[in-house]
Amino acid sequence: MKEVTIAGTSIRPGEFKEVNINIARLPSRTQIDTPIYVYRAPVDGPVLALTAGMHGDEINGMEIVRRIIDAGHHKVLRGTTVCMPIINVYGFLNYSREVPDGKDVNRSFPGSKSGSLASRVAWHLTHDIIPFIDAGIDFHTGGSMRTNYPQVRCVMQEPRNVELANAFHAPFTIDSPFRPHSLRQTAAKKGKNIIVYEGGESLRMDFQAIEEGINGTLRLMKFLNMIDEAPKAKVPSKIVWNSSWIRARTAGIFHPHIQAGDLIDKGQLVGSITDPFGEFREQIKSPVTGHVVGLNNNPVVNAGDALMHVGMDDHCKIGGEAD
Repeated sequence: MKEVTIAGTSIRPGEFKEVNINIARLPSRTQIDTPIYVYRAPVDGPVLALTAGMHGDEINGMEIVRRIIDAGHHKVLRGTTVCMPIINVYGFLNYSREVPDGKDVNRSFPGSKSGSLASRVAWHLTHDIIPFIDAGIDFHTGGSMRTNYPQVRCVMQEPRNVELANAFHAPFTIDSPFRPHSLRQTAAKKGKNIIVYEGGESLRMDFQAIEEGINGTLRLMKFLNMIDEAPKAKVPSKIVWNSSWIRARTAGIFHPHIQAGDLIDKGQLVGSITDPFGEFREQIKSPVTGHVVGLNNNPVVNAGDALMHVGMDDHCKIGGEAD
């Protein structure tokens, strides 16, 4: 059987180990470790990484990985699981997307051992995790007051990504180019395939998104022959090739008339914007036919704010350009 080494720690067949990476200390001199939970089955197989909390306020991904560990799903029959419920411990402690220096870890890859705090976190993942895995799922959510309907994002021109995304079978699979200096881009350069799962919004539990994330992970594990059984998908997965943002043309109070996940038609009334005084109302009609894959939950908007993210699949006519 091949040797499995994570962050300098060797894991033998049948072993479960907690590996801690020390990146830095708080100003109080308190040492902050990033824990990695590694389980290696008695039978050889692929190494699958489950990472969450790249952005410290994205709770749903953390809860998905936590529940997978809590339920024992990480103890696969074949292969190895590498679970990181919280990559950005600093952001988690501060309810923040970024680390304390204000930088985004997922825009700091491949990182530097002596660089900024975000760059140091990225460096450890680049050198201690990515080289030793075969595939991965990186769990994320929408931003502040913005929900993403459960979806997988990947570069669909890569056949292996298509296989992994199809196996996960989220309600939506979005063809998404690499973000510069992201974990996904850095892994791809090393020949590793990582898909991104998005569901819910930051700092808010979304139990549908959590359930979809867990079930999709189990389906992917089954596809990789790591387990024998997995929940069947409840809905067909729609592939989104293009997307467009509907934005506010004026400031006011946003009233959506649809929900995330809905199919909307070009010209359909999808919301309205009013002032707080009952003197003004503007109707919002969709410029495209597509599926609402993201929705702004903040009722107070300014001109130009994103209201909803509409994705178009093969059955939708593209009536607007992607942002």
